[in-house]
Amino acid sequence: MKKKSLEISIVLPVFNEQNNLEQLYLELVEVLKKMSIKDYEIIFVNDGSMDNSLELVKEFSHKNKNVKYIDLSRNFGQQIAISAGIEKSSGRYVVIMDSDLQDPPEVILDLYSKAKEGFDVVYATRKKRKGESAFKKMSATAFYRILRSITRCNIPVDAGDFRIISSKVANILNNMPEQQKFLRGQIAWVGFKQTSIEFDRDSRKSGKSGYSTARMFSFAIDGITSFSDFPLKLATFLGFFVSIITFILMLWALYQRLIAQQYVQGWTSLILSVLFIGGIQLIAIGIIGEYIGRIGSNIRKRPLYIINDTNLEEEEEKS
Repeated sequence: MKKKSLEISIVLPVFNEQNNLEQLYLELVEVLKKMSIKDYEIIFVNDGSMDNSLELVKEFSHKNKNVKYIDLSRNFGQQIAISAGIEKSSGRYVVIMDSDLQDPPEVILDLYSKAKEGFDVVYATRKKRKGESAFKKMSATAFYRILRSITRCNIPVDAGDFRIISSKVANILNNMPEQQKFLRGQIAWVGFKQTSIEFDRDSRKSGKSGYSTARMFSFAIDGITSFSDFPLKLATFLGFFVSIITFILMLWALYQRLIAQQYVQGWTSLILSVLFIGGIQLIAIGIIGEYIGRIGSNIRKRPLYIINDTNLEEEEEKS
C-alpha cells in the first residue's frame, strides 16, 4: 500500500488532447490556489497519444514540480489509464476527470468541500450535457438505468468518471486486478459513504472524442459483464422458452399426424423453426463466450498496463 503524503492528487487520462492541455493545466493550478492547497500533484497519464500531448505535459512538469506524467507504452484505454494514475497517486484524496475541458476544473472546489464533510466518494452528476448528440444522450441514459436495474450495485446514473475518492477507496481499487475495468461500477461496489453534486458539463473545446460508437458498445459490455450475470440468466430463460415452444409444436405435429390423420405440410415452417432455434443457440453461446473470454484475460495475469516513461520514479526513489 502506497503511503499517502499529499493532500490531493488529480488524475487525468490523456489521448490526443494537445489543444486542450494548456488551458486545462492553467485552470487546475488556479483552482488549487483558490483551495490554498500546496501539497498536491497533477498526474497526466498519456494513453498512447499520437500528437504533441506528451511533450506539452513534460513542459508543464519542468515548470511545476507538482506536475507528474505517466507515458504508457501504447493505448490501453481510458479506464486502464485512470487506474494507472490512481495506483501511482499519493494524495489523501484523488480527483478523477477528463482532459478535454468538459469537466470544469472549478467543480473540484465543490467535490473537495463535500469530501471533507466525511464522504469517501463524491461524484459529479451532469445536469446538462452540451455538445453531445441526441443519440449519445439517449443511449447513455438508457444504458445506466438498465445497468442499475440488473445489478446489485447502486451505480449512479448521469455520472461519468468525474469524481473525488478518498485514499481508502483508491487503495481498494488498486487491489481489484480485473482486466476489463469499469471504474464507475467498481467504486459503487466498494461502498462507504457516497454522495453527489450537480454540474453542467461543457462541450469539447477542441478535437474529437476518442470514444466511437463501437468503443462505447464495448464499454457497455464490460460494465454489464463485470457487475451482472443477467445475460447468462437471459440465455437460460431463452433456452427454456424455445424448448417449451418446440415441445408444444411437437405435440401439435403428433396430433395432426396420428389423430387428425393430416400430414404436416411446409418446408418453410421447418426452416424458420431451425433458424430461430439456431439463432437462440448462437446468442447463448456468444453470451457465455463473453464471460469465458473475460475469465481467460484475468487468469493470464498479464500486467494491466506498461509504463514507457514517467517522472514519478524519481519521487519514489527519494522517498
